[in-house]
Amino acid sequence: MASDTAVPVASTATGHPTGKGARRRPHDDTRLALMFIAPAFLGYCVFLLWPTLRGIYLSFTRFNLLTPPKWVGLDNYVRMVHDPIFWNSMKVTLEYVVLNIAFQTALALVIAVMMQRLTKKTWLRGIVLTPYLVSNVVAAMVFIWILDYQLGFGNYILQHLGLGRIAFLSSDHWVIPTIAFINVWRHVGYTALLIFAGLQTIPESVYEAGRLDGASENRMFRHLTVPLLRPILALVLIITVVGSFQVFDTVAVATQGGPVNSSRVLQFYIYDLAFGRFQFGYASALSVALLLVLLIVSIVQYRLSRADESDLD
Repeated sequence: MASDTAVPVASTATGHPTGKGARRRPHDDTRLALMFIAPAFLGYCVFLLWPTLRGIYLSFTRFNLLTPPKWVGLDNYVRMVHDPIFWNSMKVTLEYVVLNIAFQTALALVIAVMMQRLTKKTWLRGIVLTPYLVSNVVAAMVFIWILDYQLGFGNYILQHLGLGRIAFLSSDHWVIPTIAFINVWRHVGYTALLIFAGLQTIPESVYEAGRLDGASENRMFRHLTVPLLRPILALVLIITVVGSFQVFDTVAVATQGGPVNSSRVLQFYIYDLAFGRFQFGYASALSVALLLVLLIVSIVQYRLSRADESDLD
C-alpha cells in the first residue's frame, strides 16, 4: 500500500527554507549608500546650492542688509553693462589669468617631465609641493617684504646687479605680473604633481618605440608626451583657469586694488561692493556674471581640448 511520506525541508535557524529550490534575496545597499551620501549632499545644499540660488535672486534686488530686498528686475545688470569699473576689473582679471595660466602651466609641465625623466624621489615631490602648503595671505606678506621698493631683498639684489630698483607692487605696469608671479610660485608645485600623475599613465613602451625609431627627447616630448597628456592638461587648465578668475586674497593683502584700480580684479571689486559699500544686490549681479563667464570658459575649454578622449585607447 502506497503511503504519502512527508519529506522534511531543511531550514535555517531563522526558519527560512534552504536548499537548491530556495532563492537568496539580493542584498540591497541603497539605504547604506544614501546614509554615506547624506552628509556630503547636505553640505552641498547648505554651502553651495542654496547660496547660489540666493545670490541669483538677490541679483534682481536692491539689498543693503538693513532693509528687506526690494525687487528691481534687470536694473543691476543694466548698471553693470554701463559700469566702467566693472569692465576695467574684467580686463585686469583677464590679464592676470593669461599671465598666470601661461607661466604656471609651462613651468609645471617642465617640472613634471623632469621629475618623470630624471628622478622619482618622494622627498623631491614634497619639496616641489611645499609652496602650496603656504597660505596665500602668508605668501603675499612675504613677497611684500621681498619686493619692497626701499627695503626689499629682491630690489637690493637688482640694484647690485645694476638693473635698478623696480616698484613691483606700486607700479601700474608691474603690479599684475607681480601678483601672477606670486601665485605661480605658490601653485606651480601642485599643478606639476597633477601633470606628473598623468605622466605615470603613459606606458614606457611608447617611449621605447620612439627611441627605436631614432626620435630625440624633444621630438618625443612634442609628438608623444603632450598629445597623450591631453586629458590631464585639459583638467589642469580648467581647474587653474577657474581658480585664477577667483583671485582675491593676494590682491587684498598686497595692493587692495591699487594703484588706481590697476589691480582691482573682479573678485575684489565684488567684495568691495558687498562688504565695503553694502550694495549686495549689485555685487550679486556681478557674481552671477562671473559664474556665467566661468561656465562658458569651462565648456569651451572642455570642447576644444577634447578632454573626454584619450590617444592611449
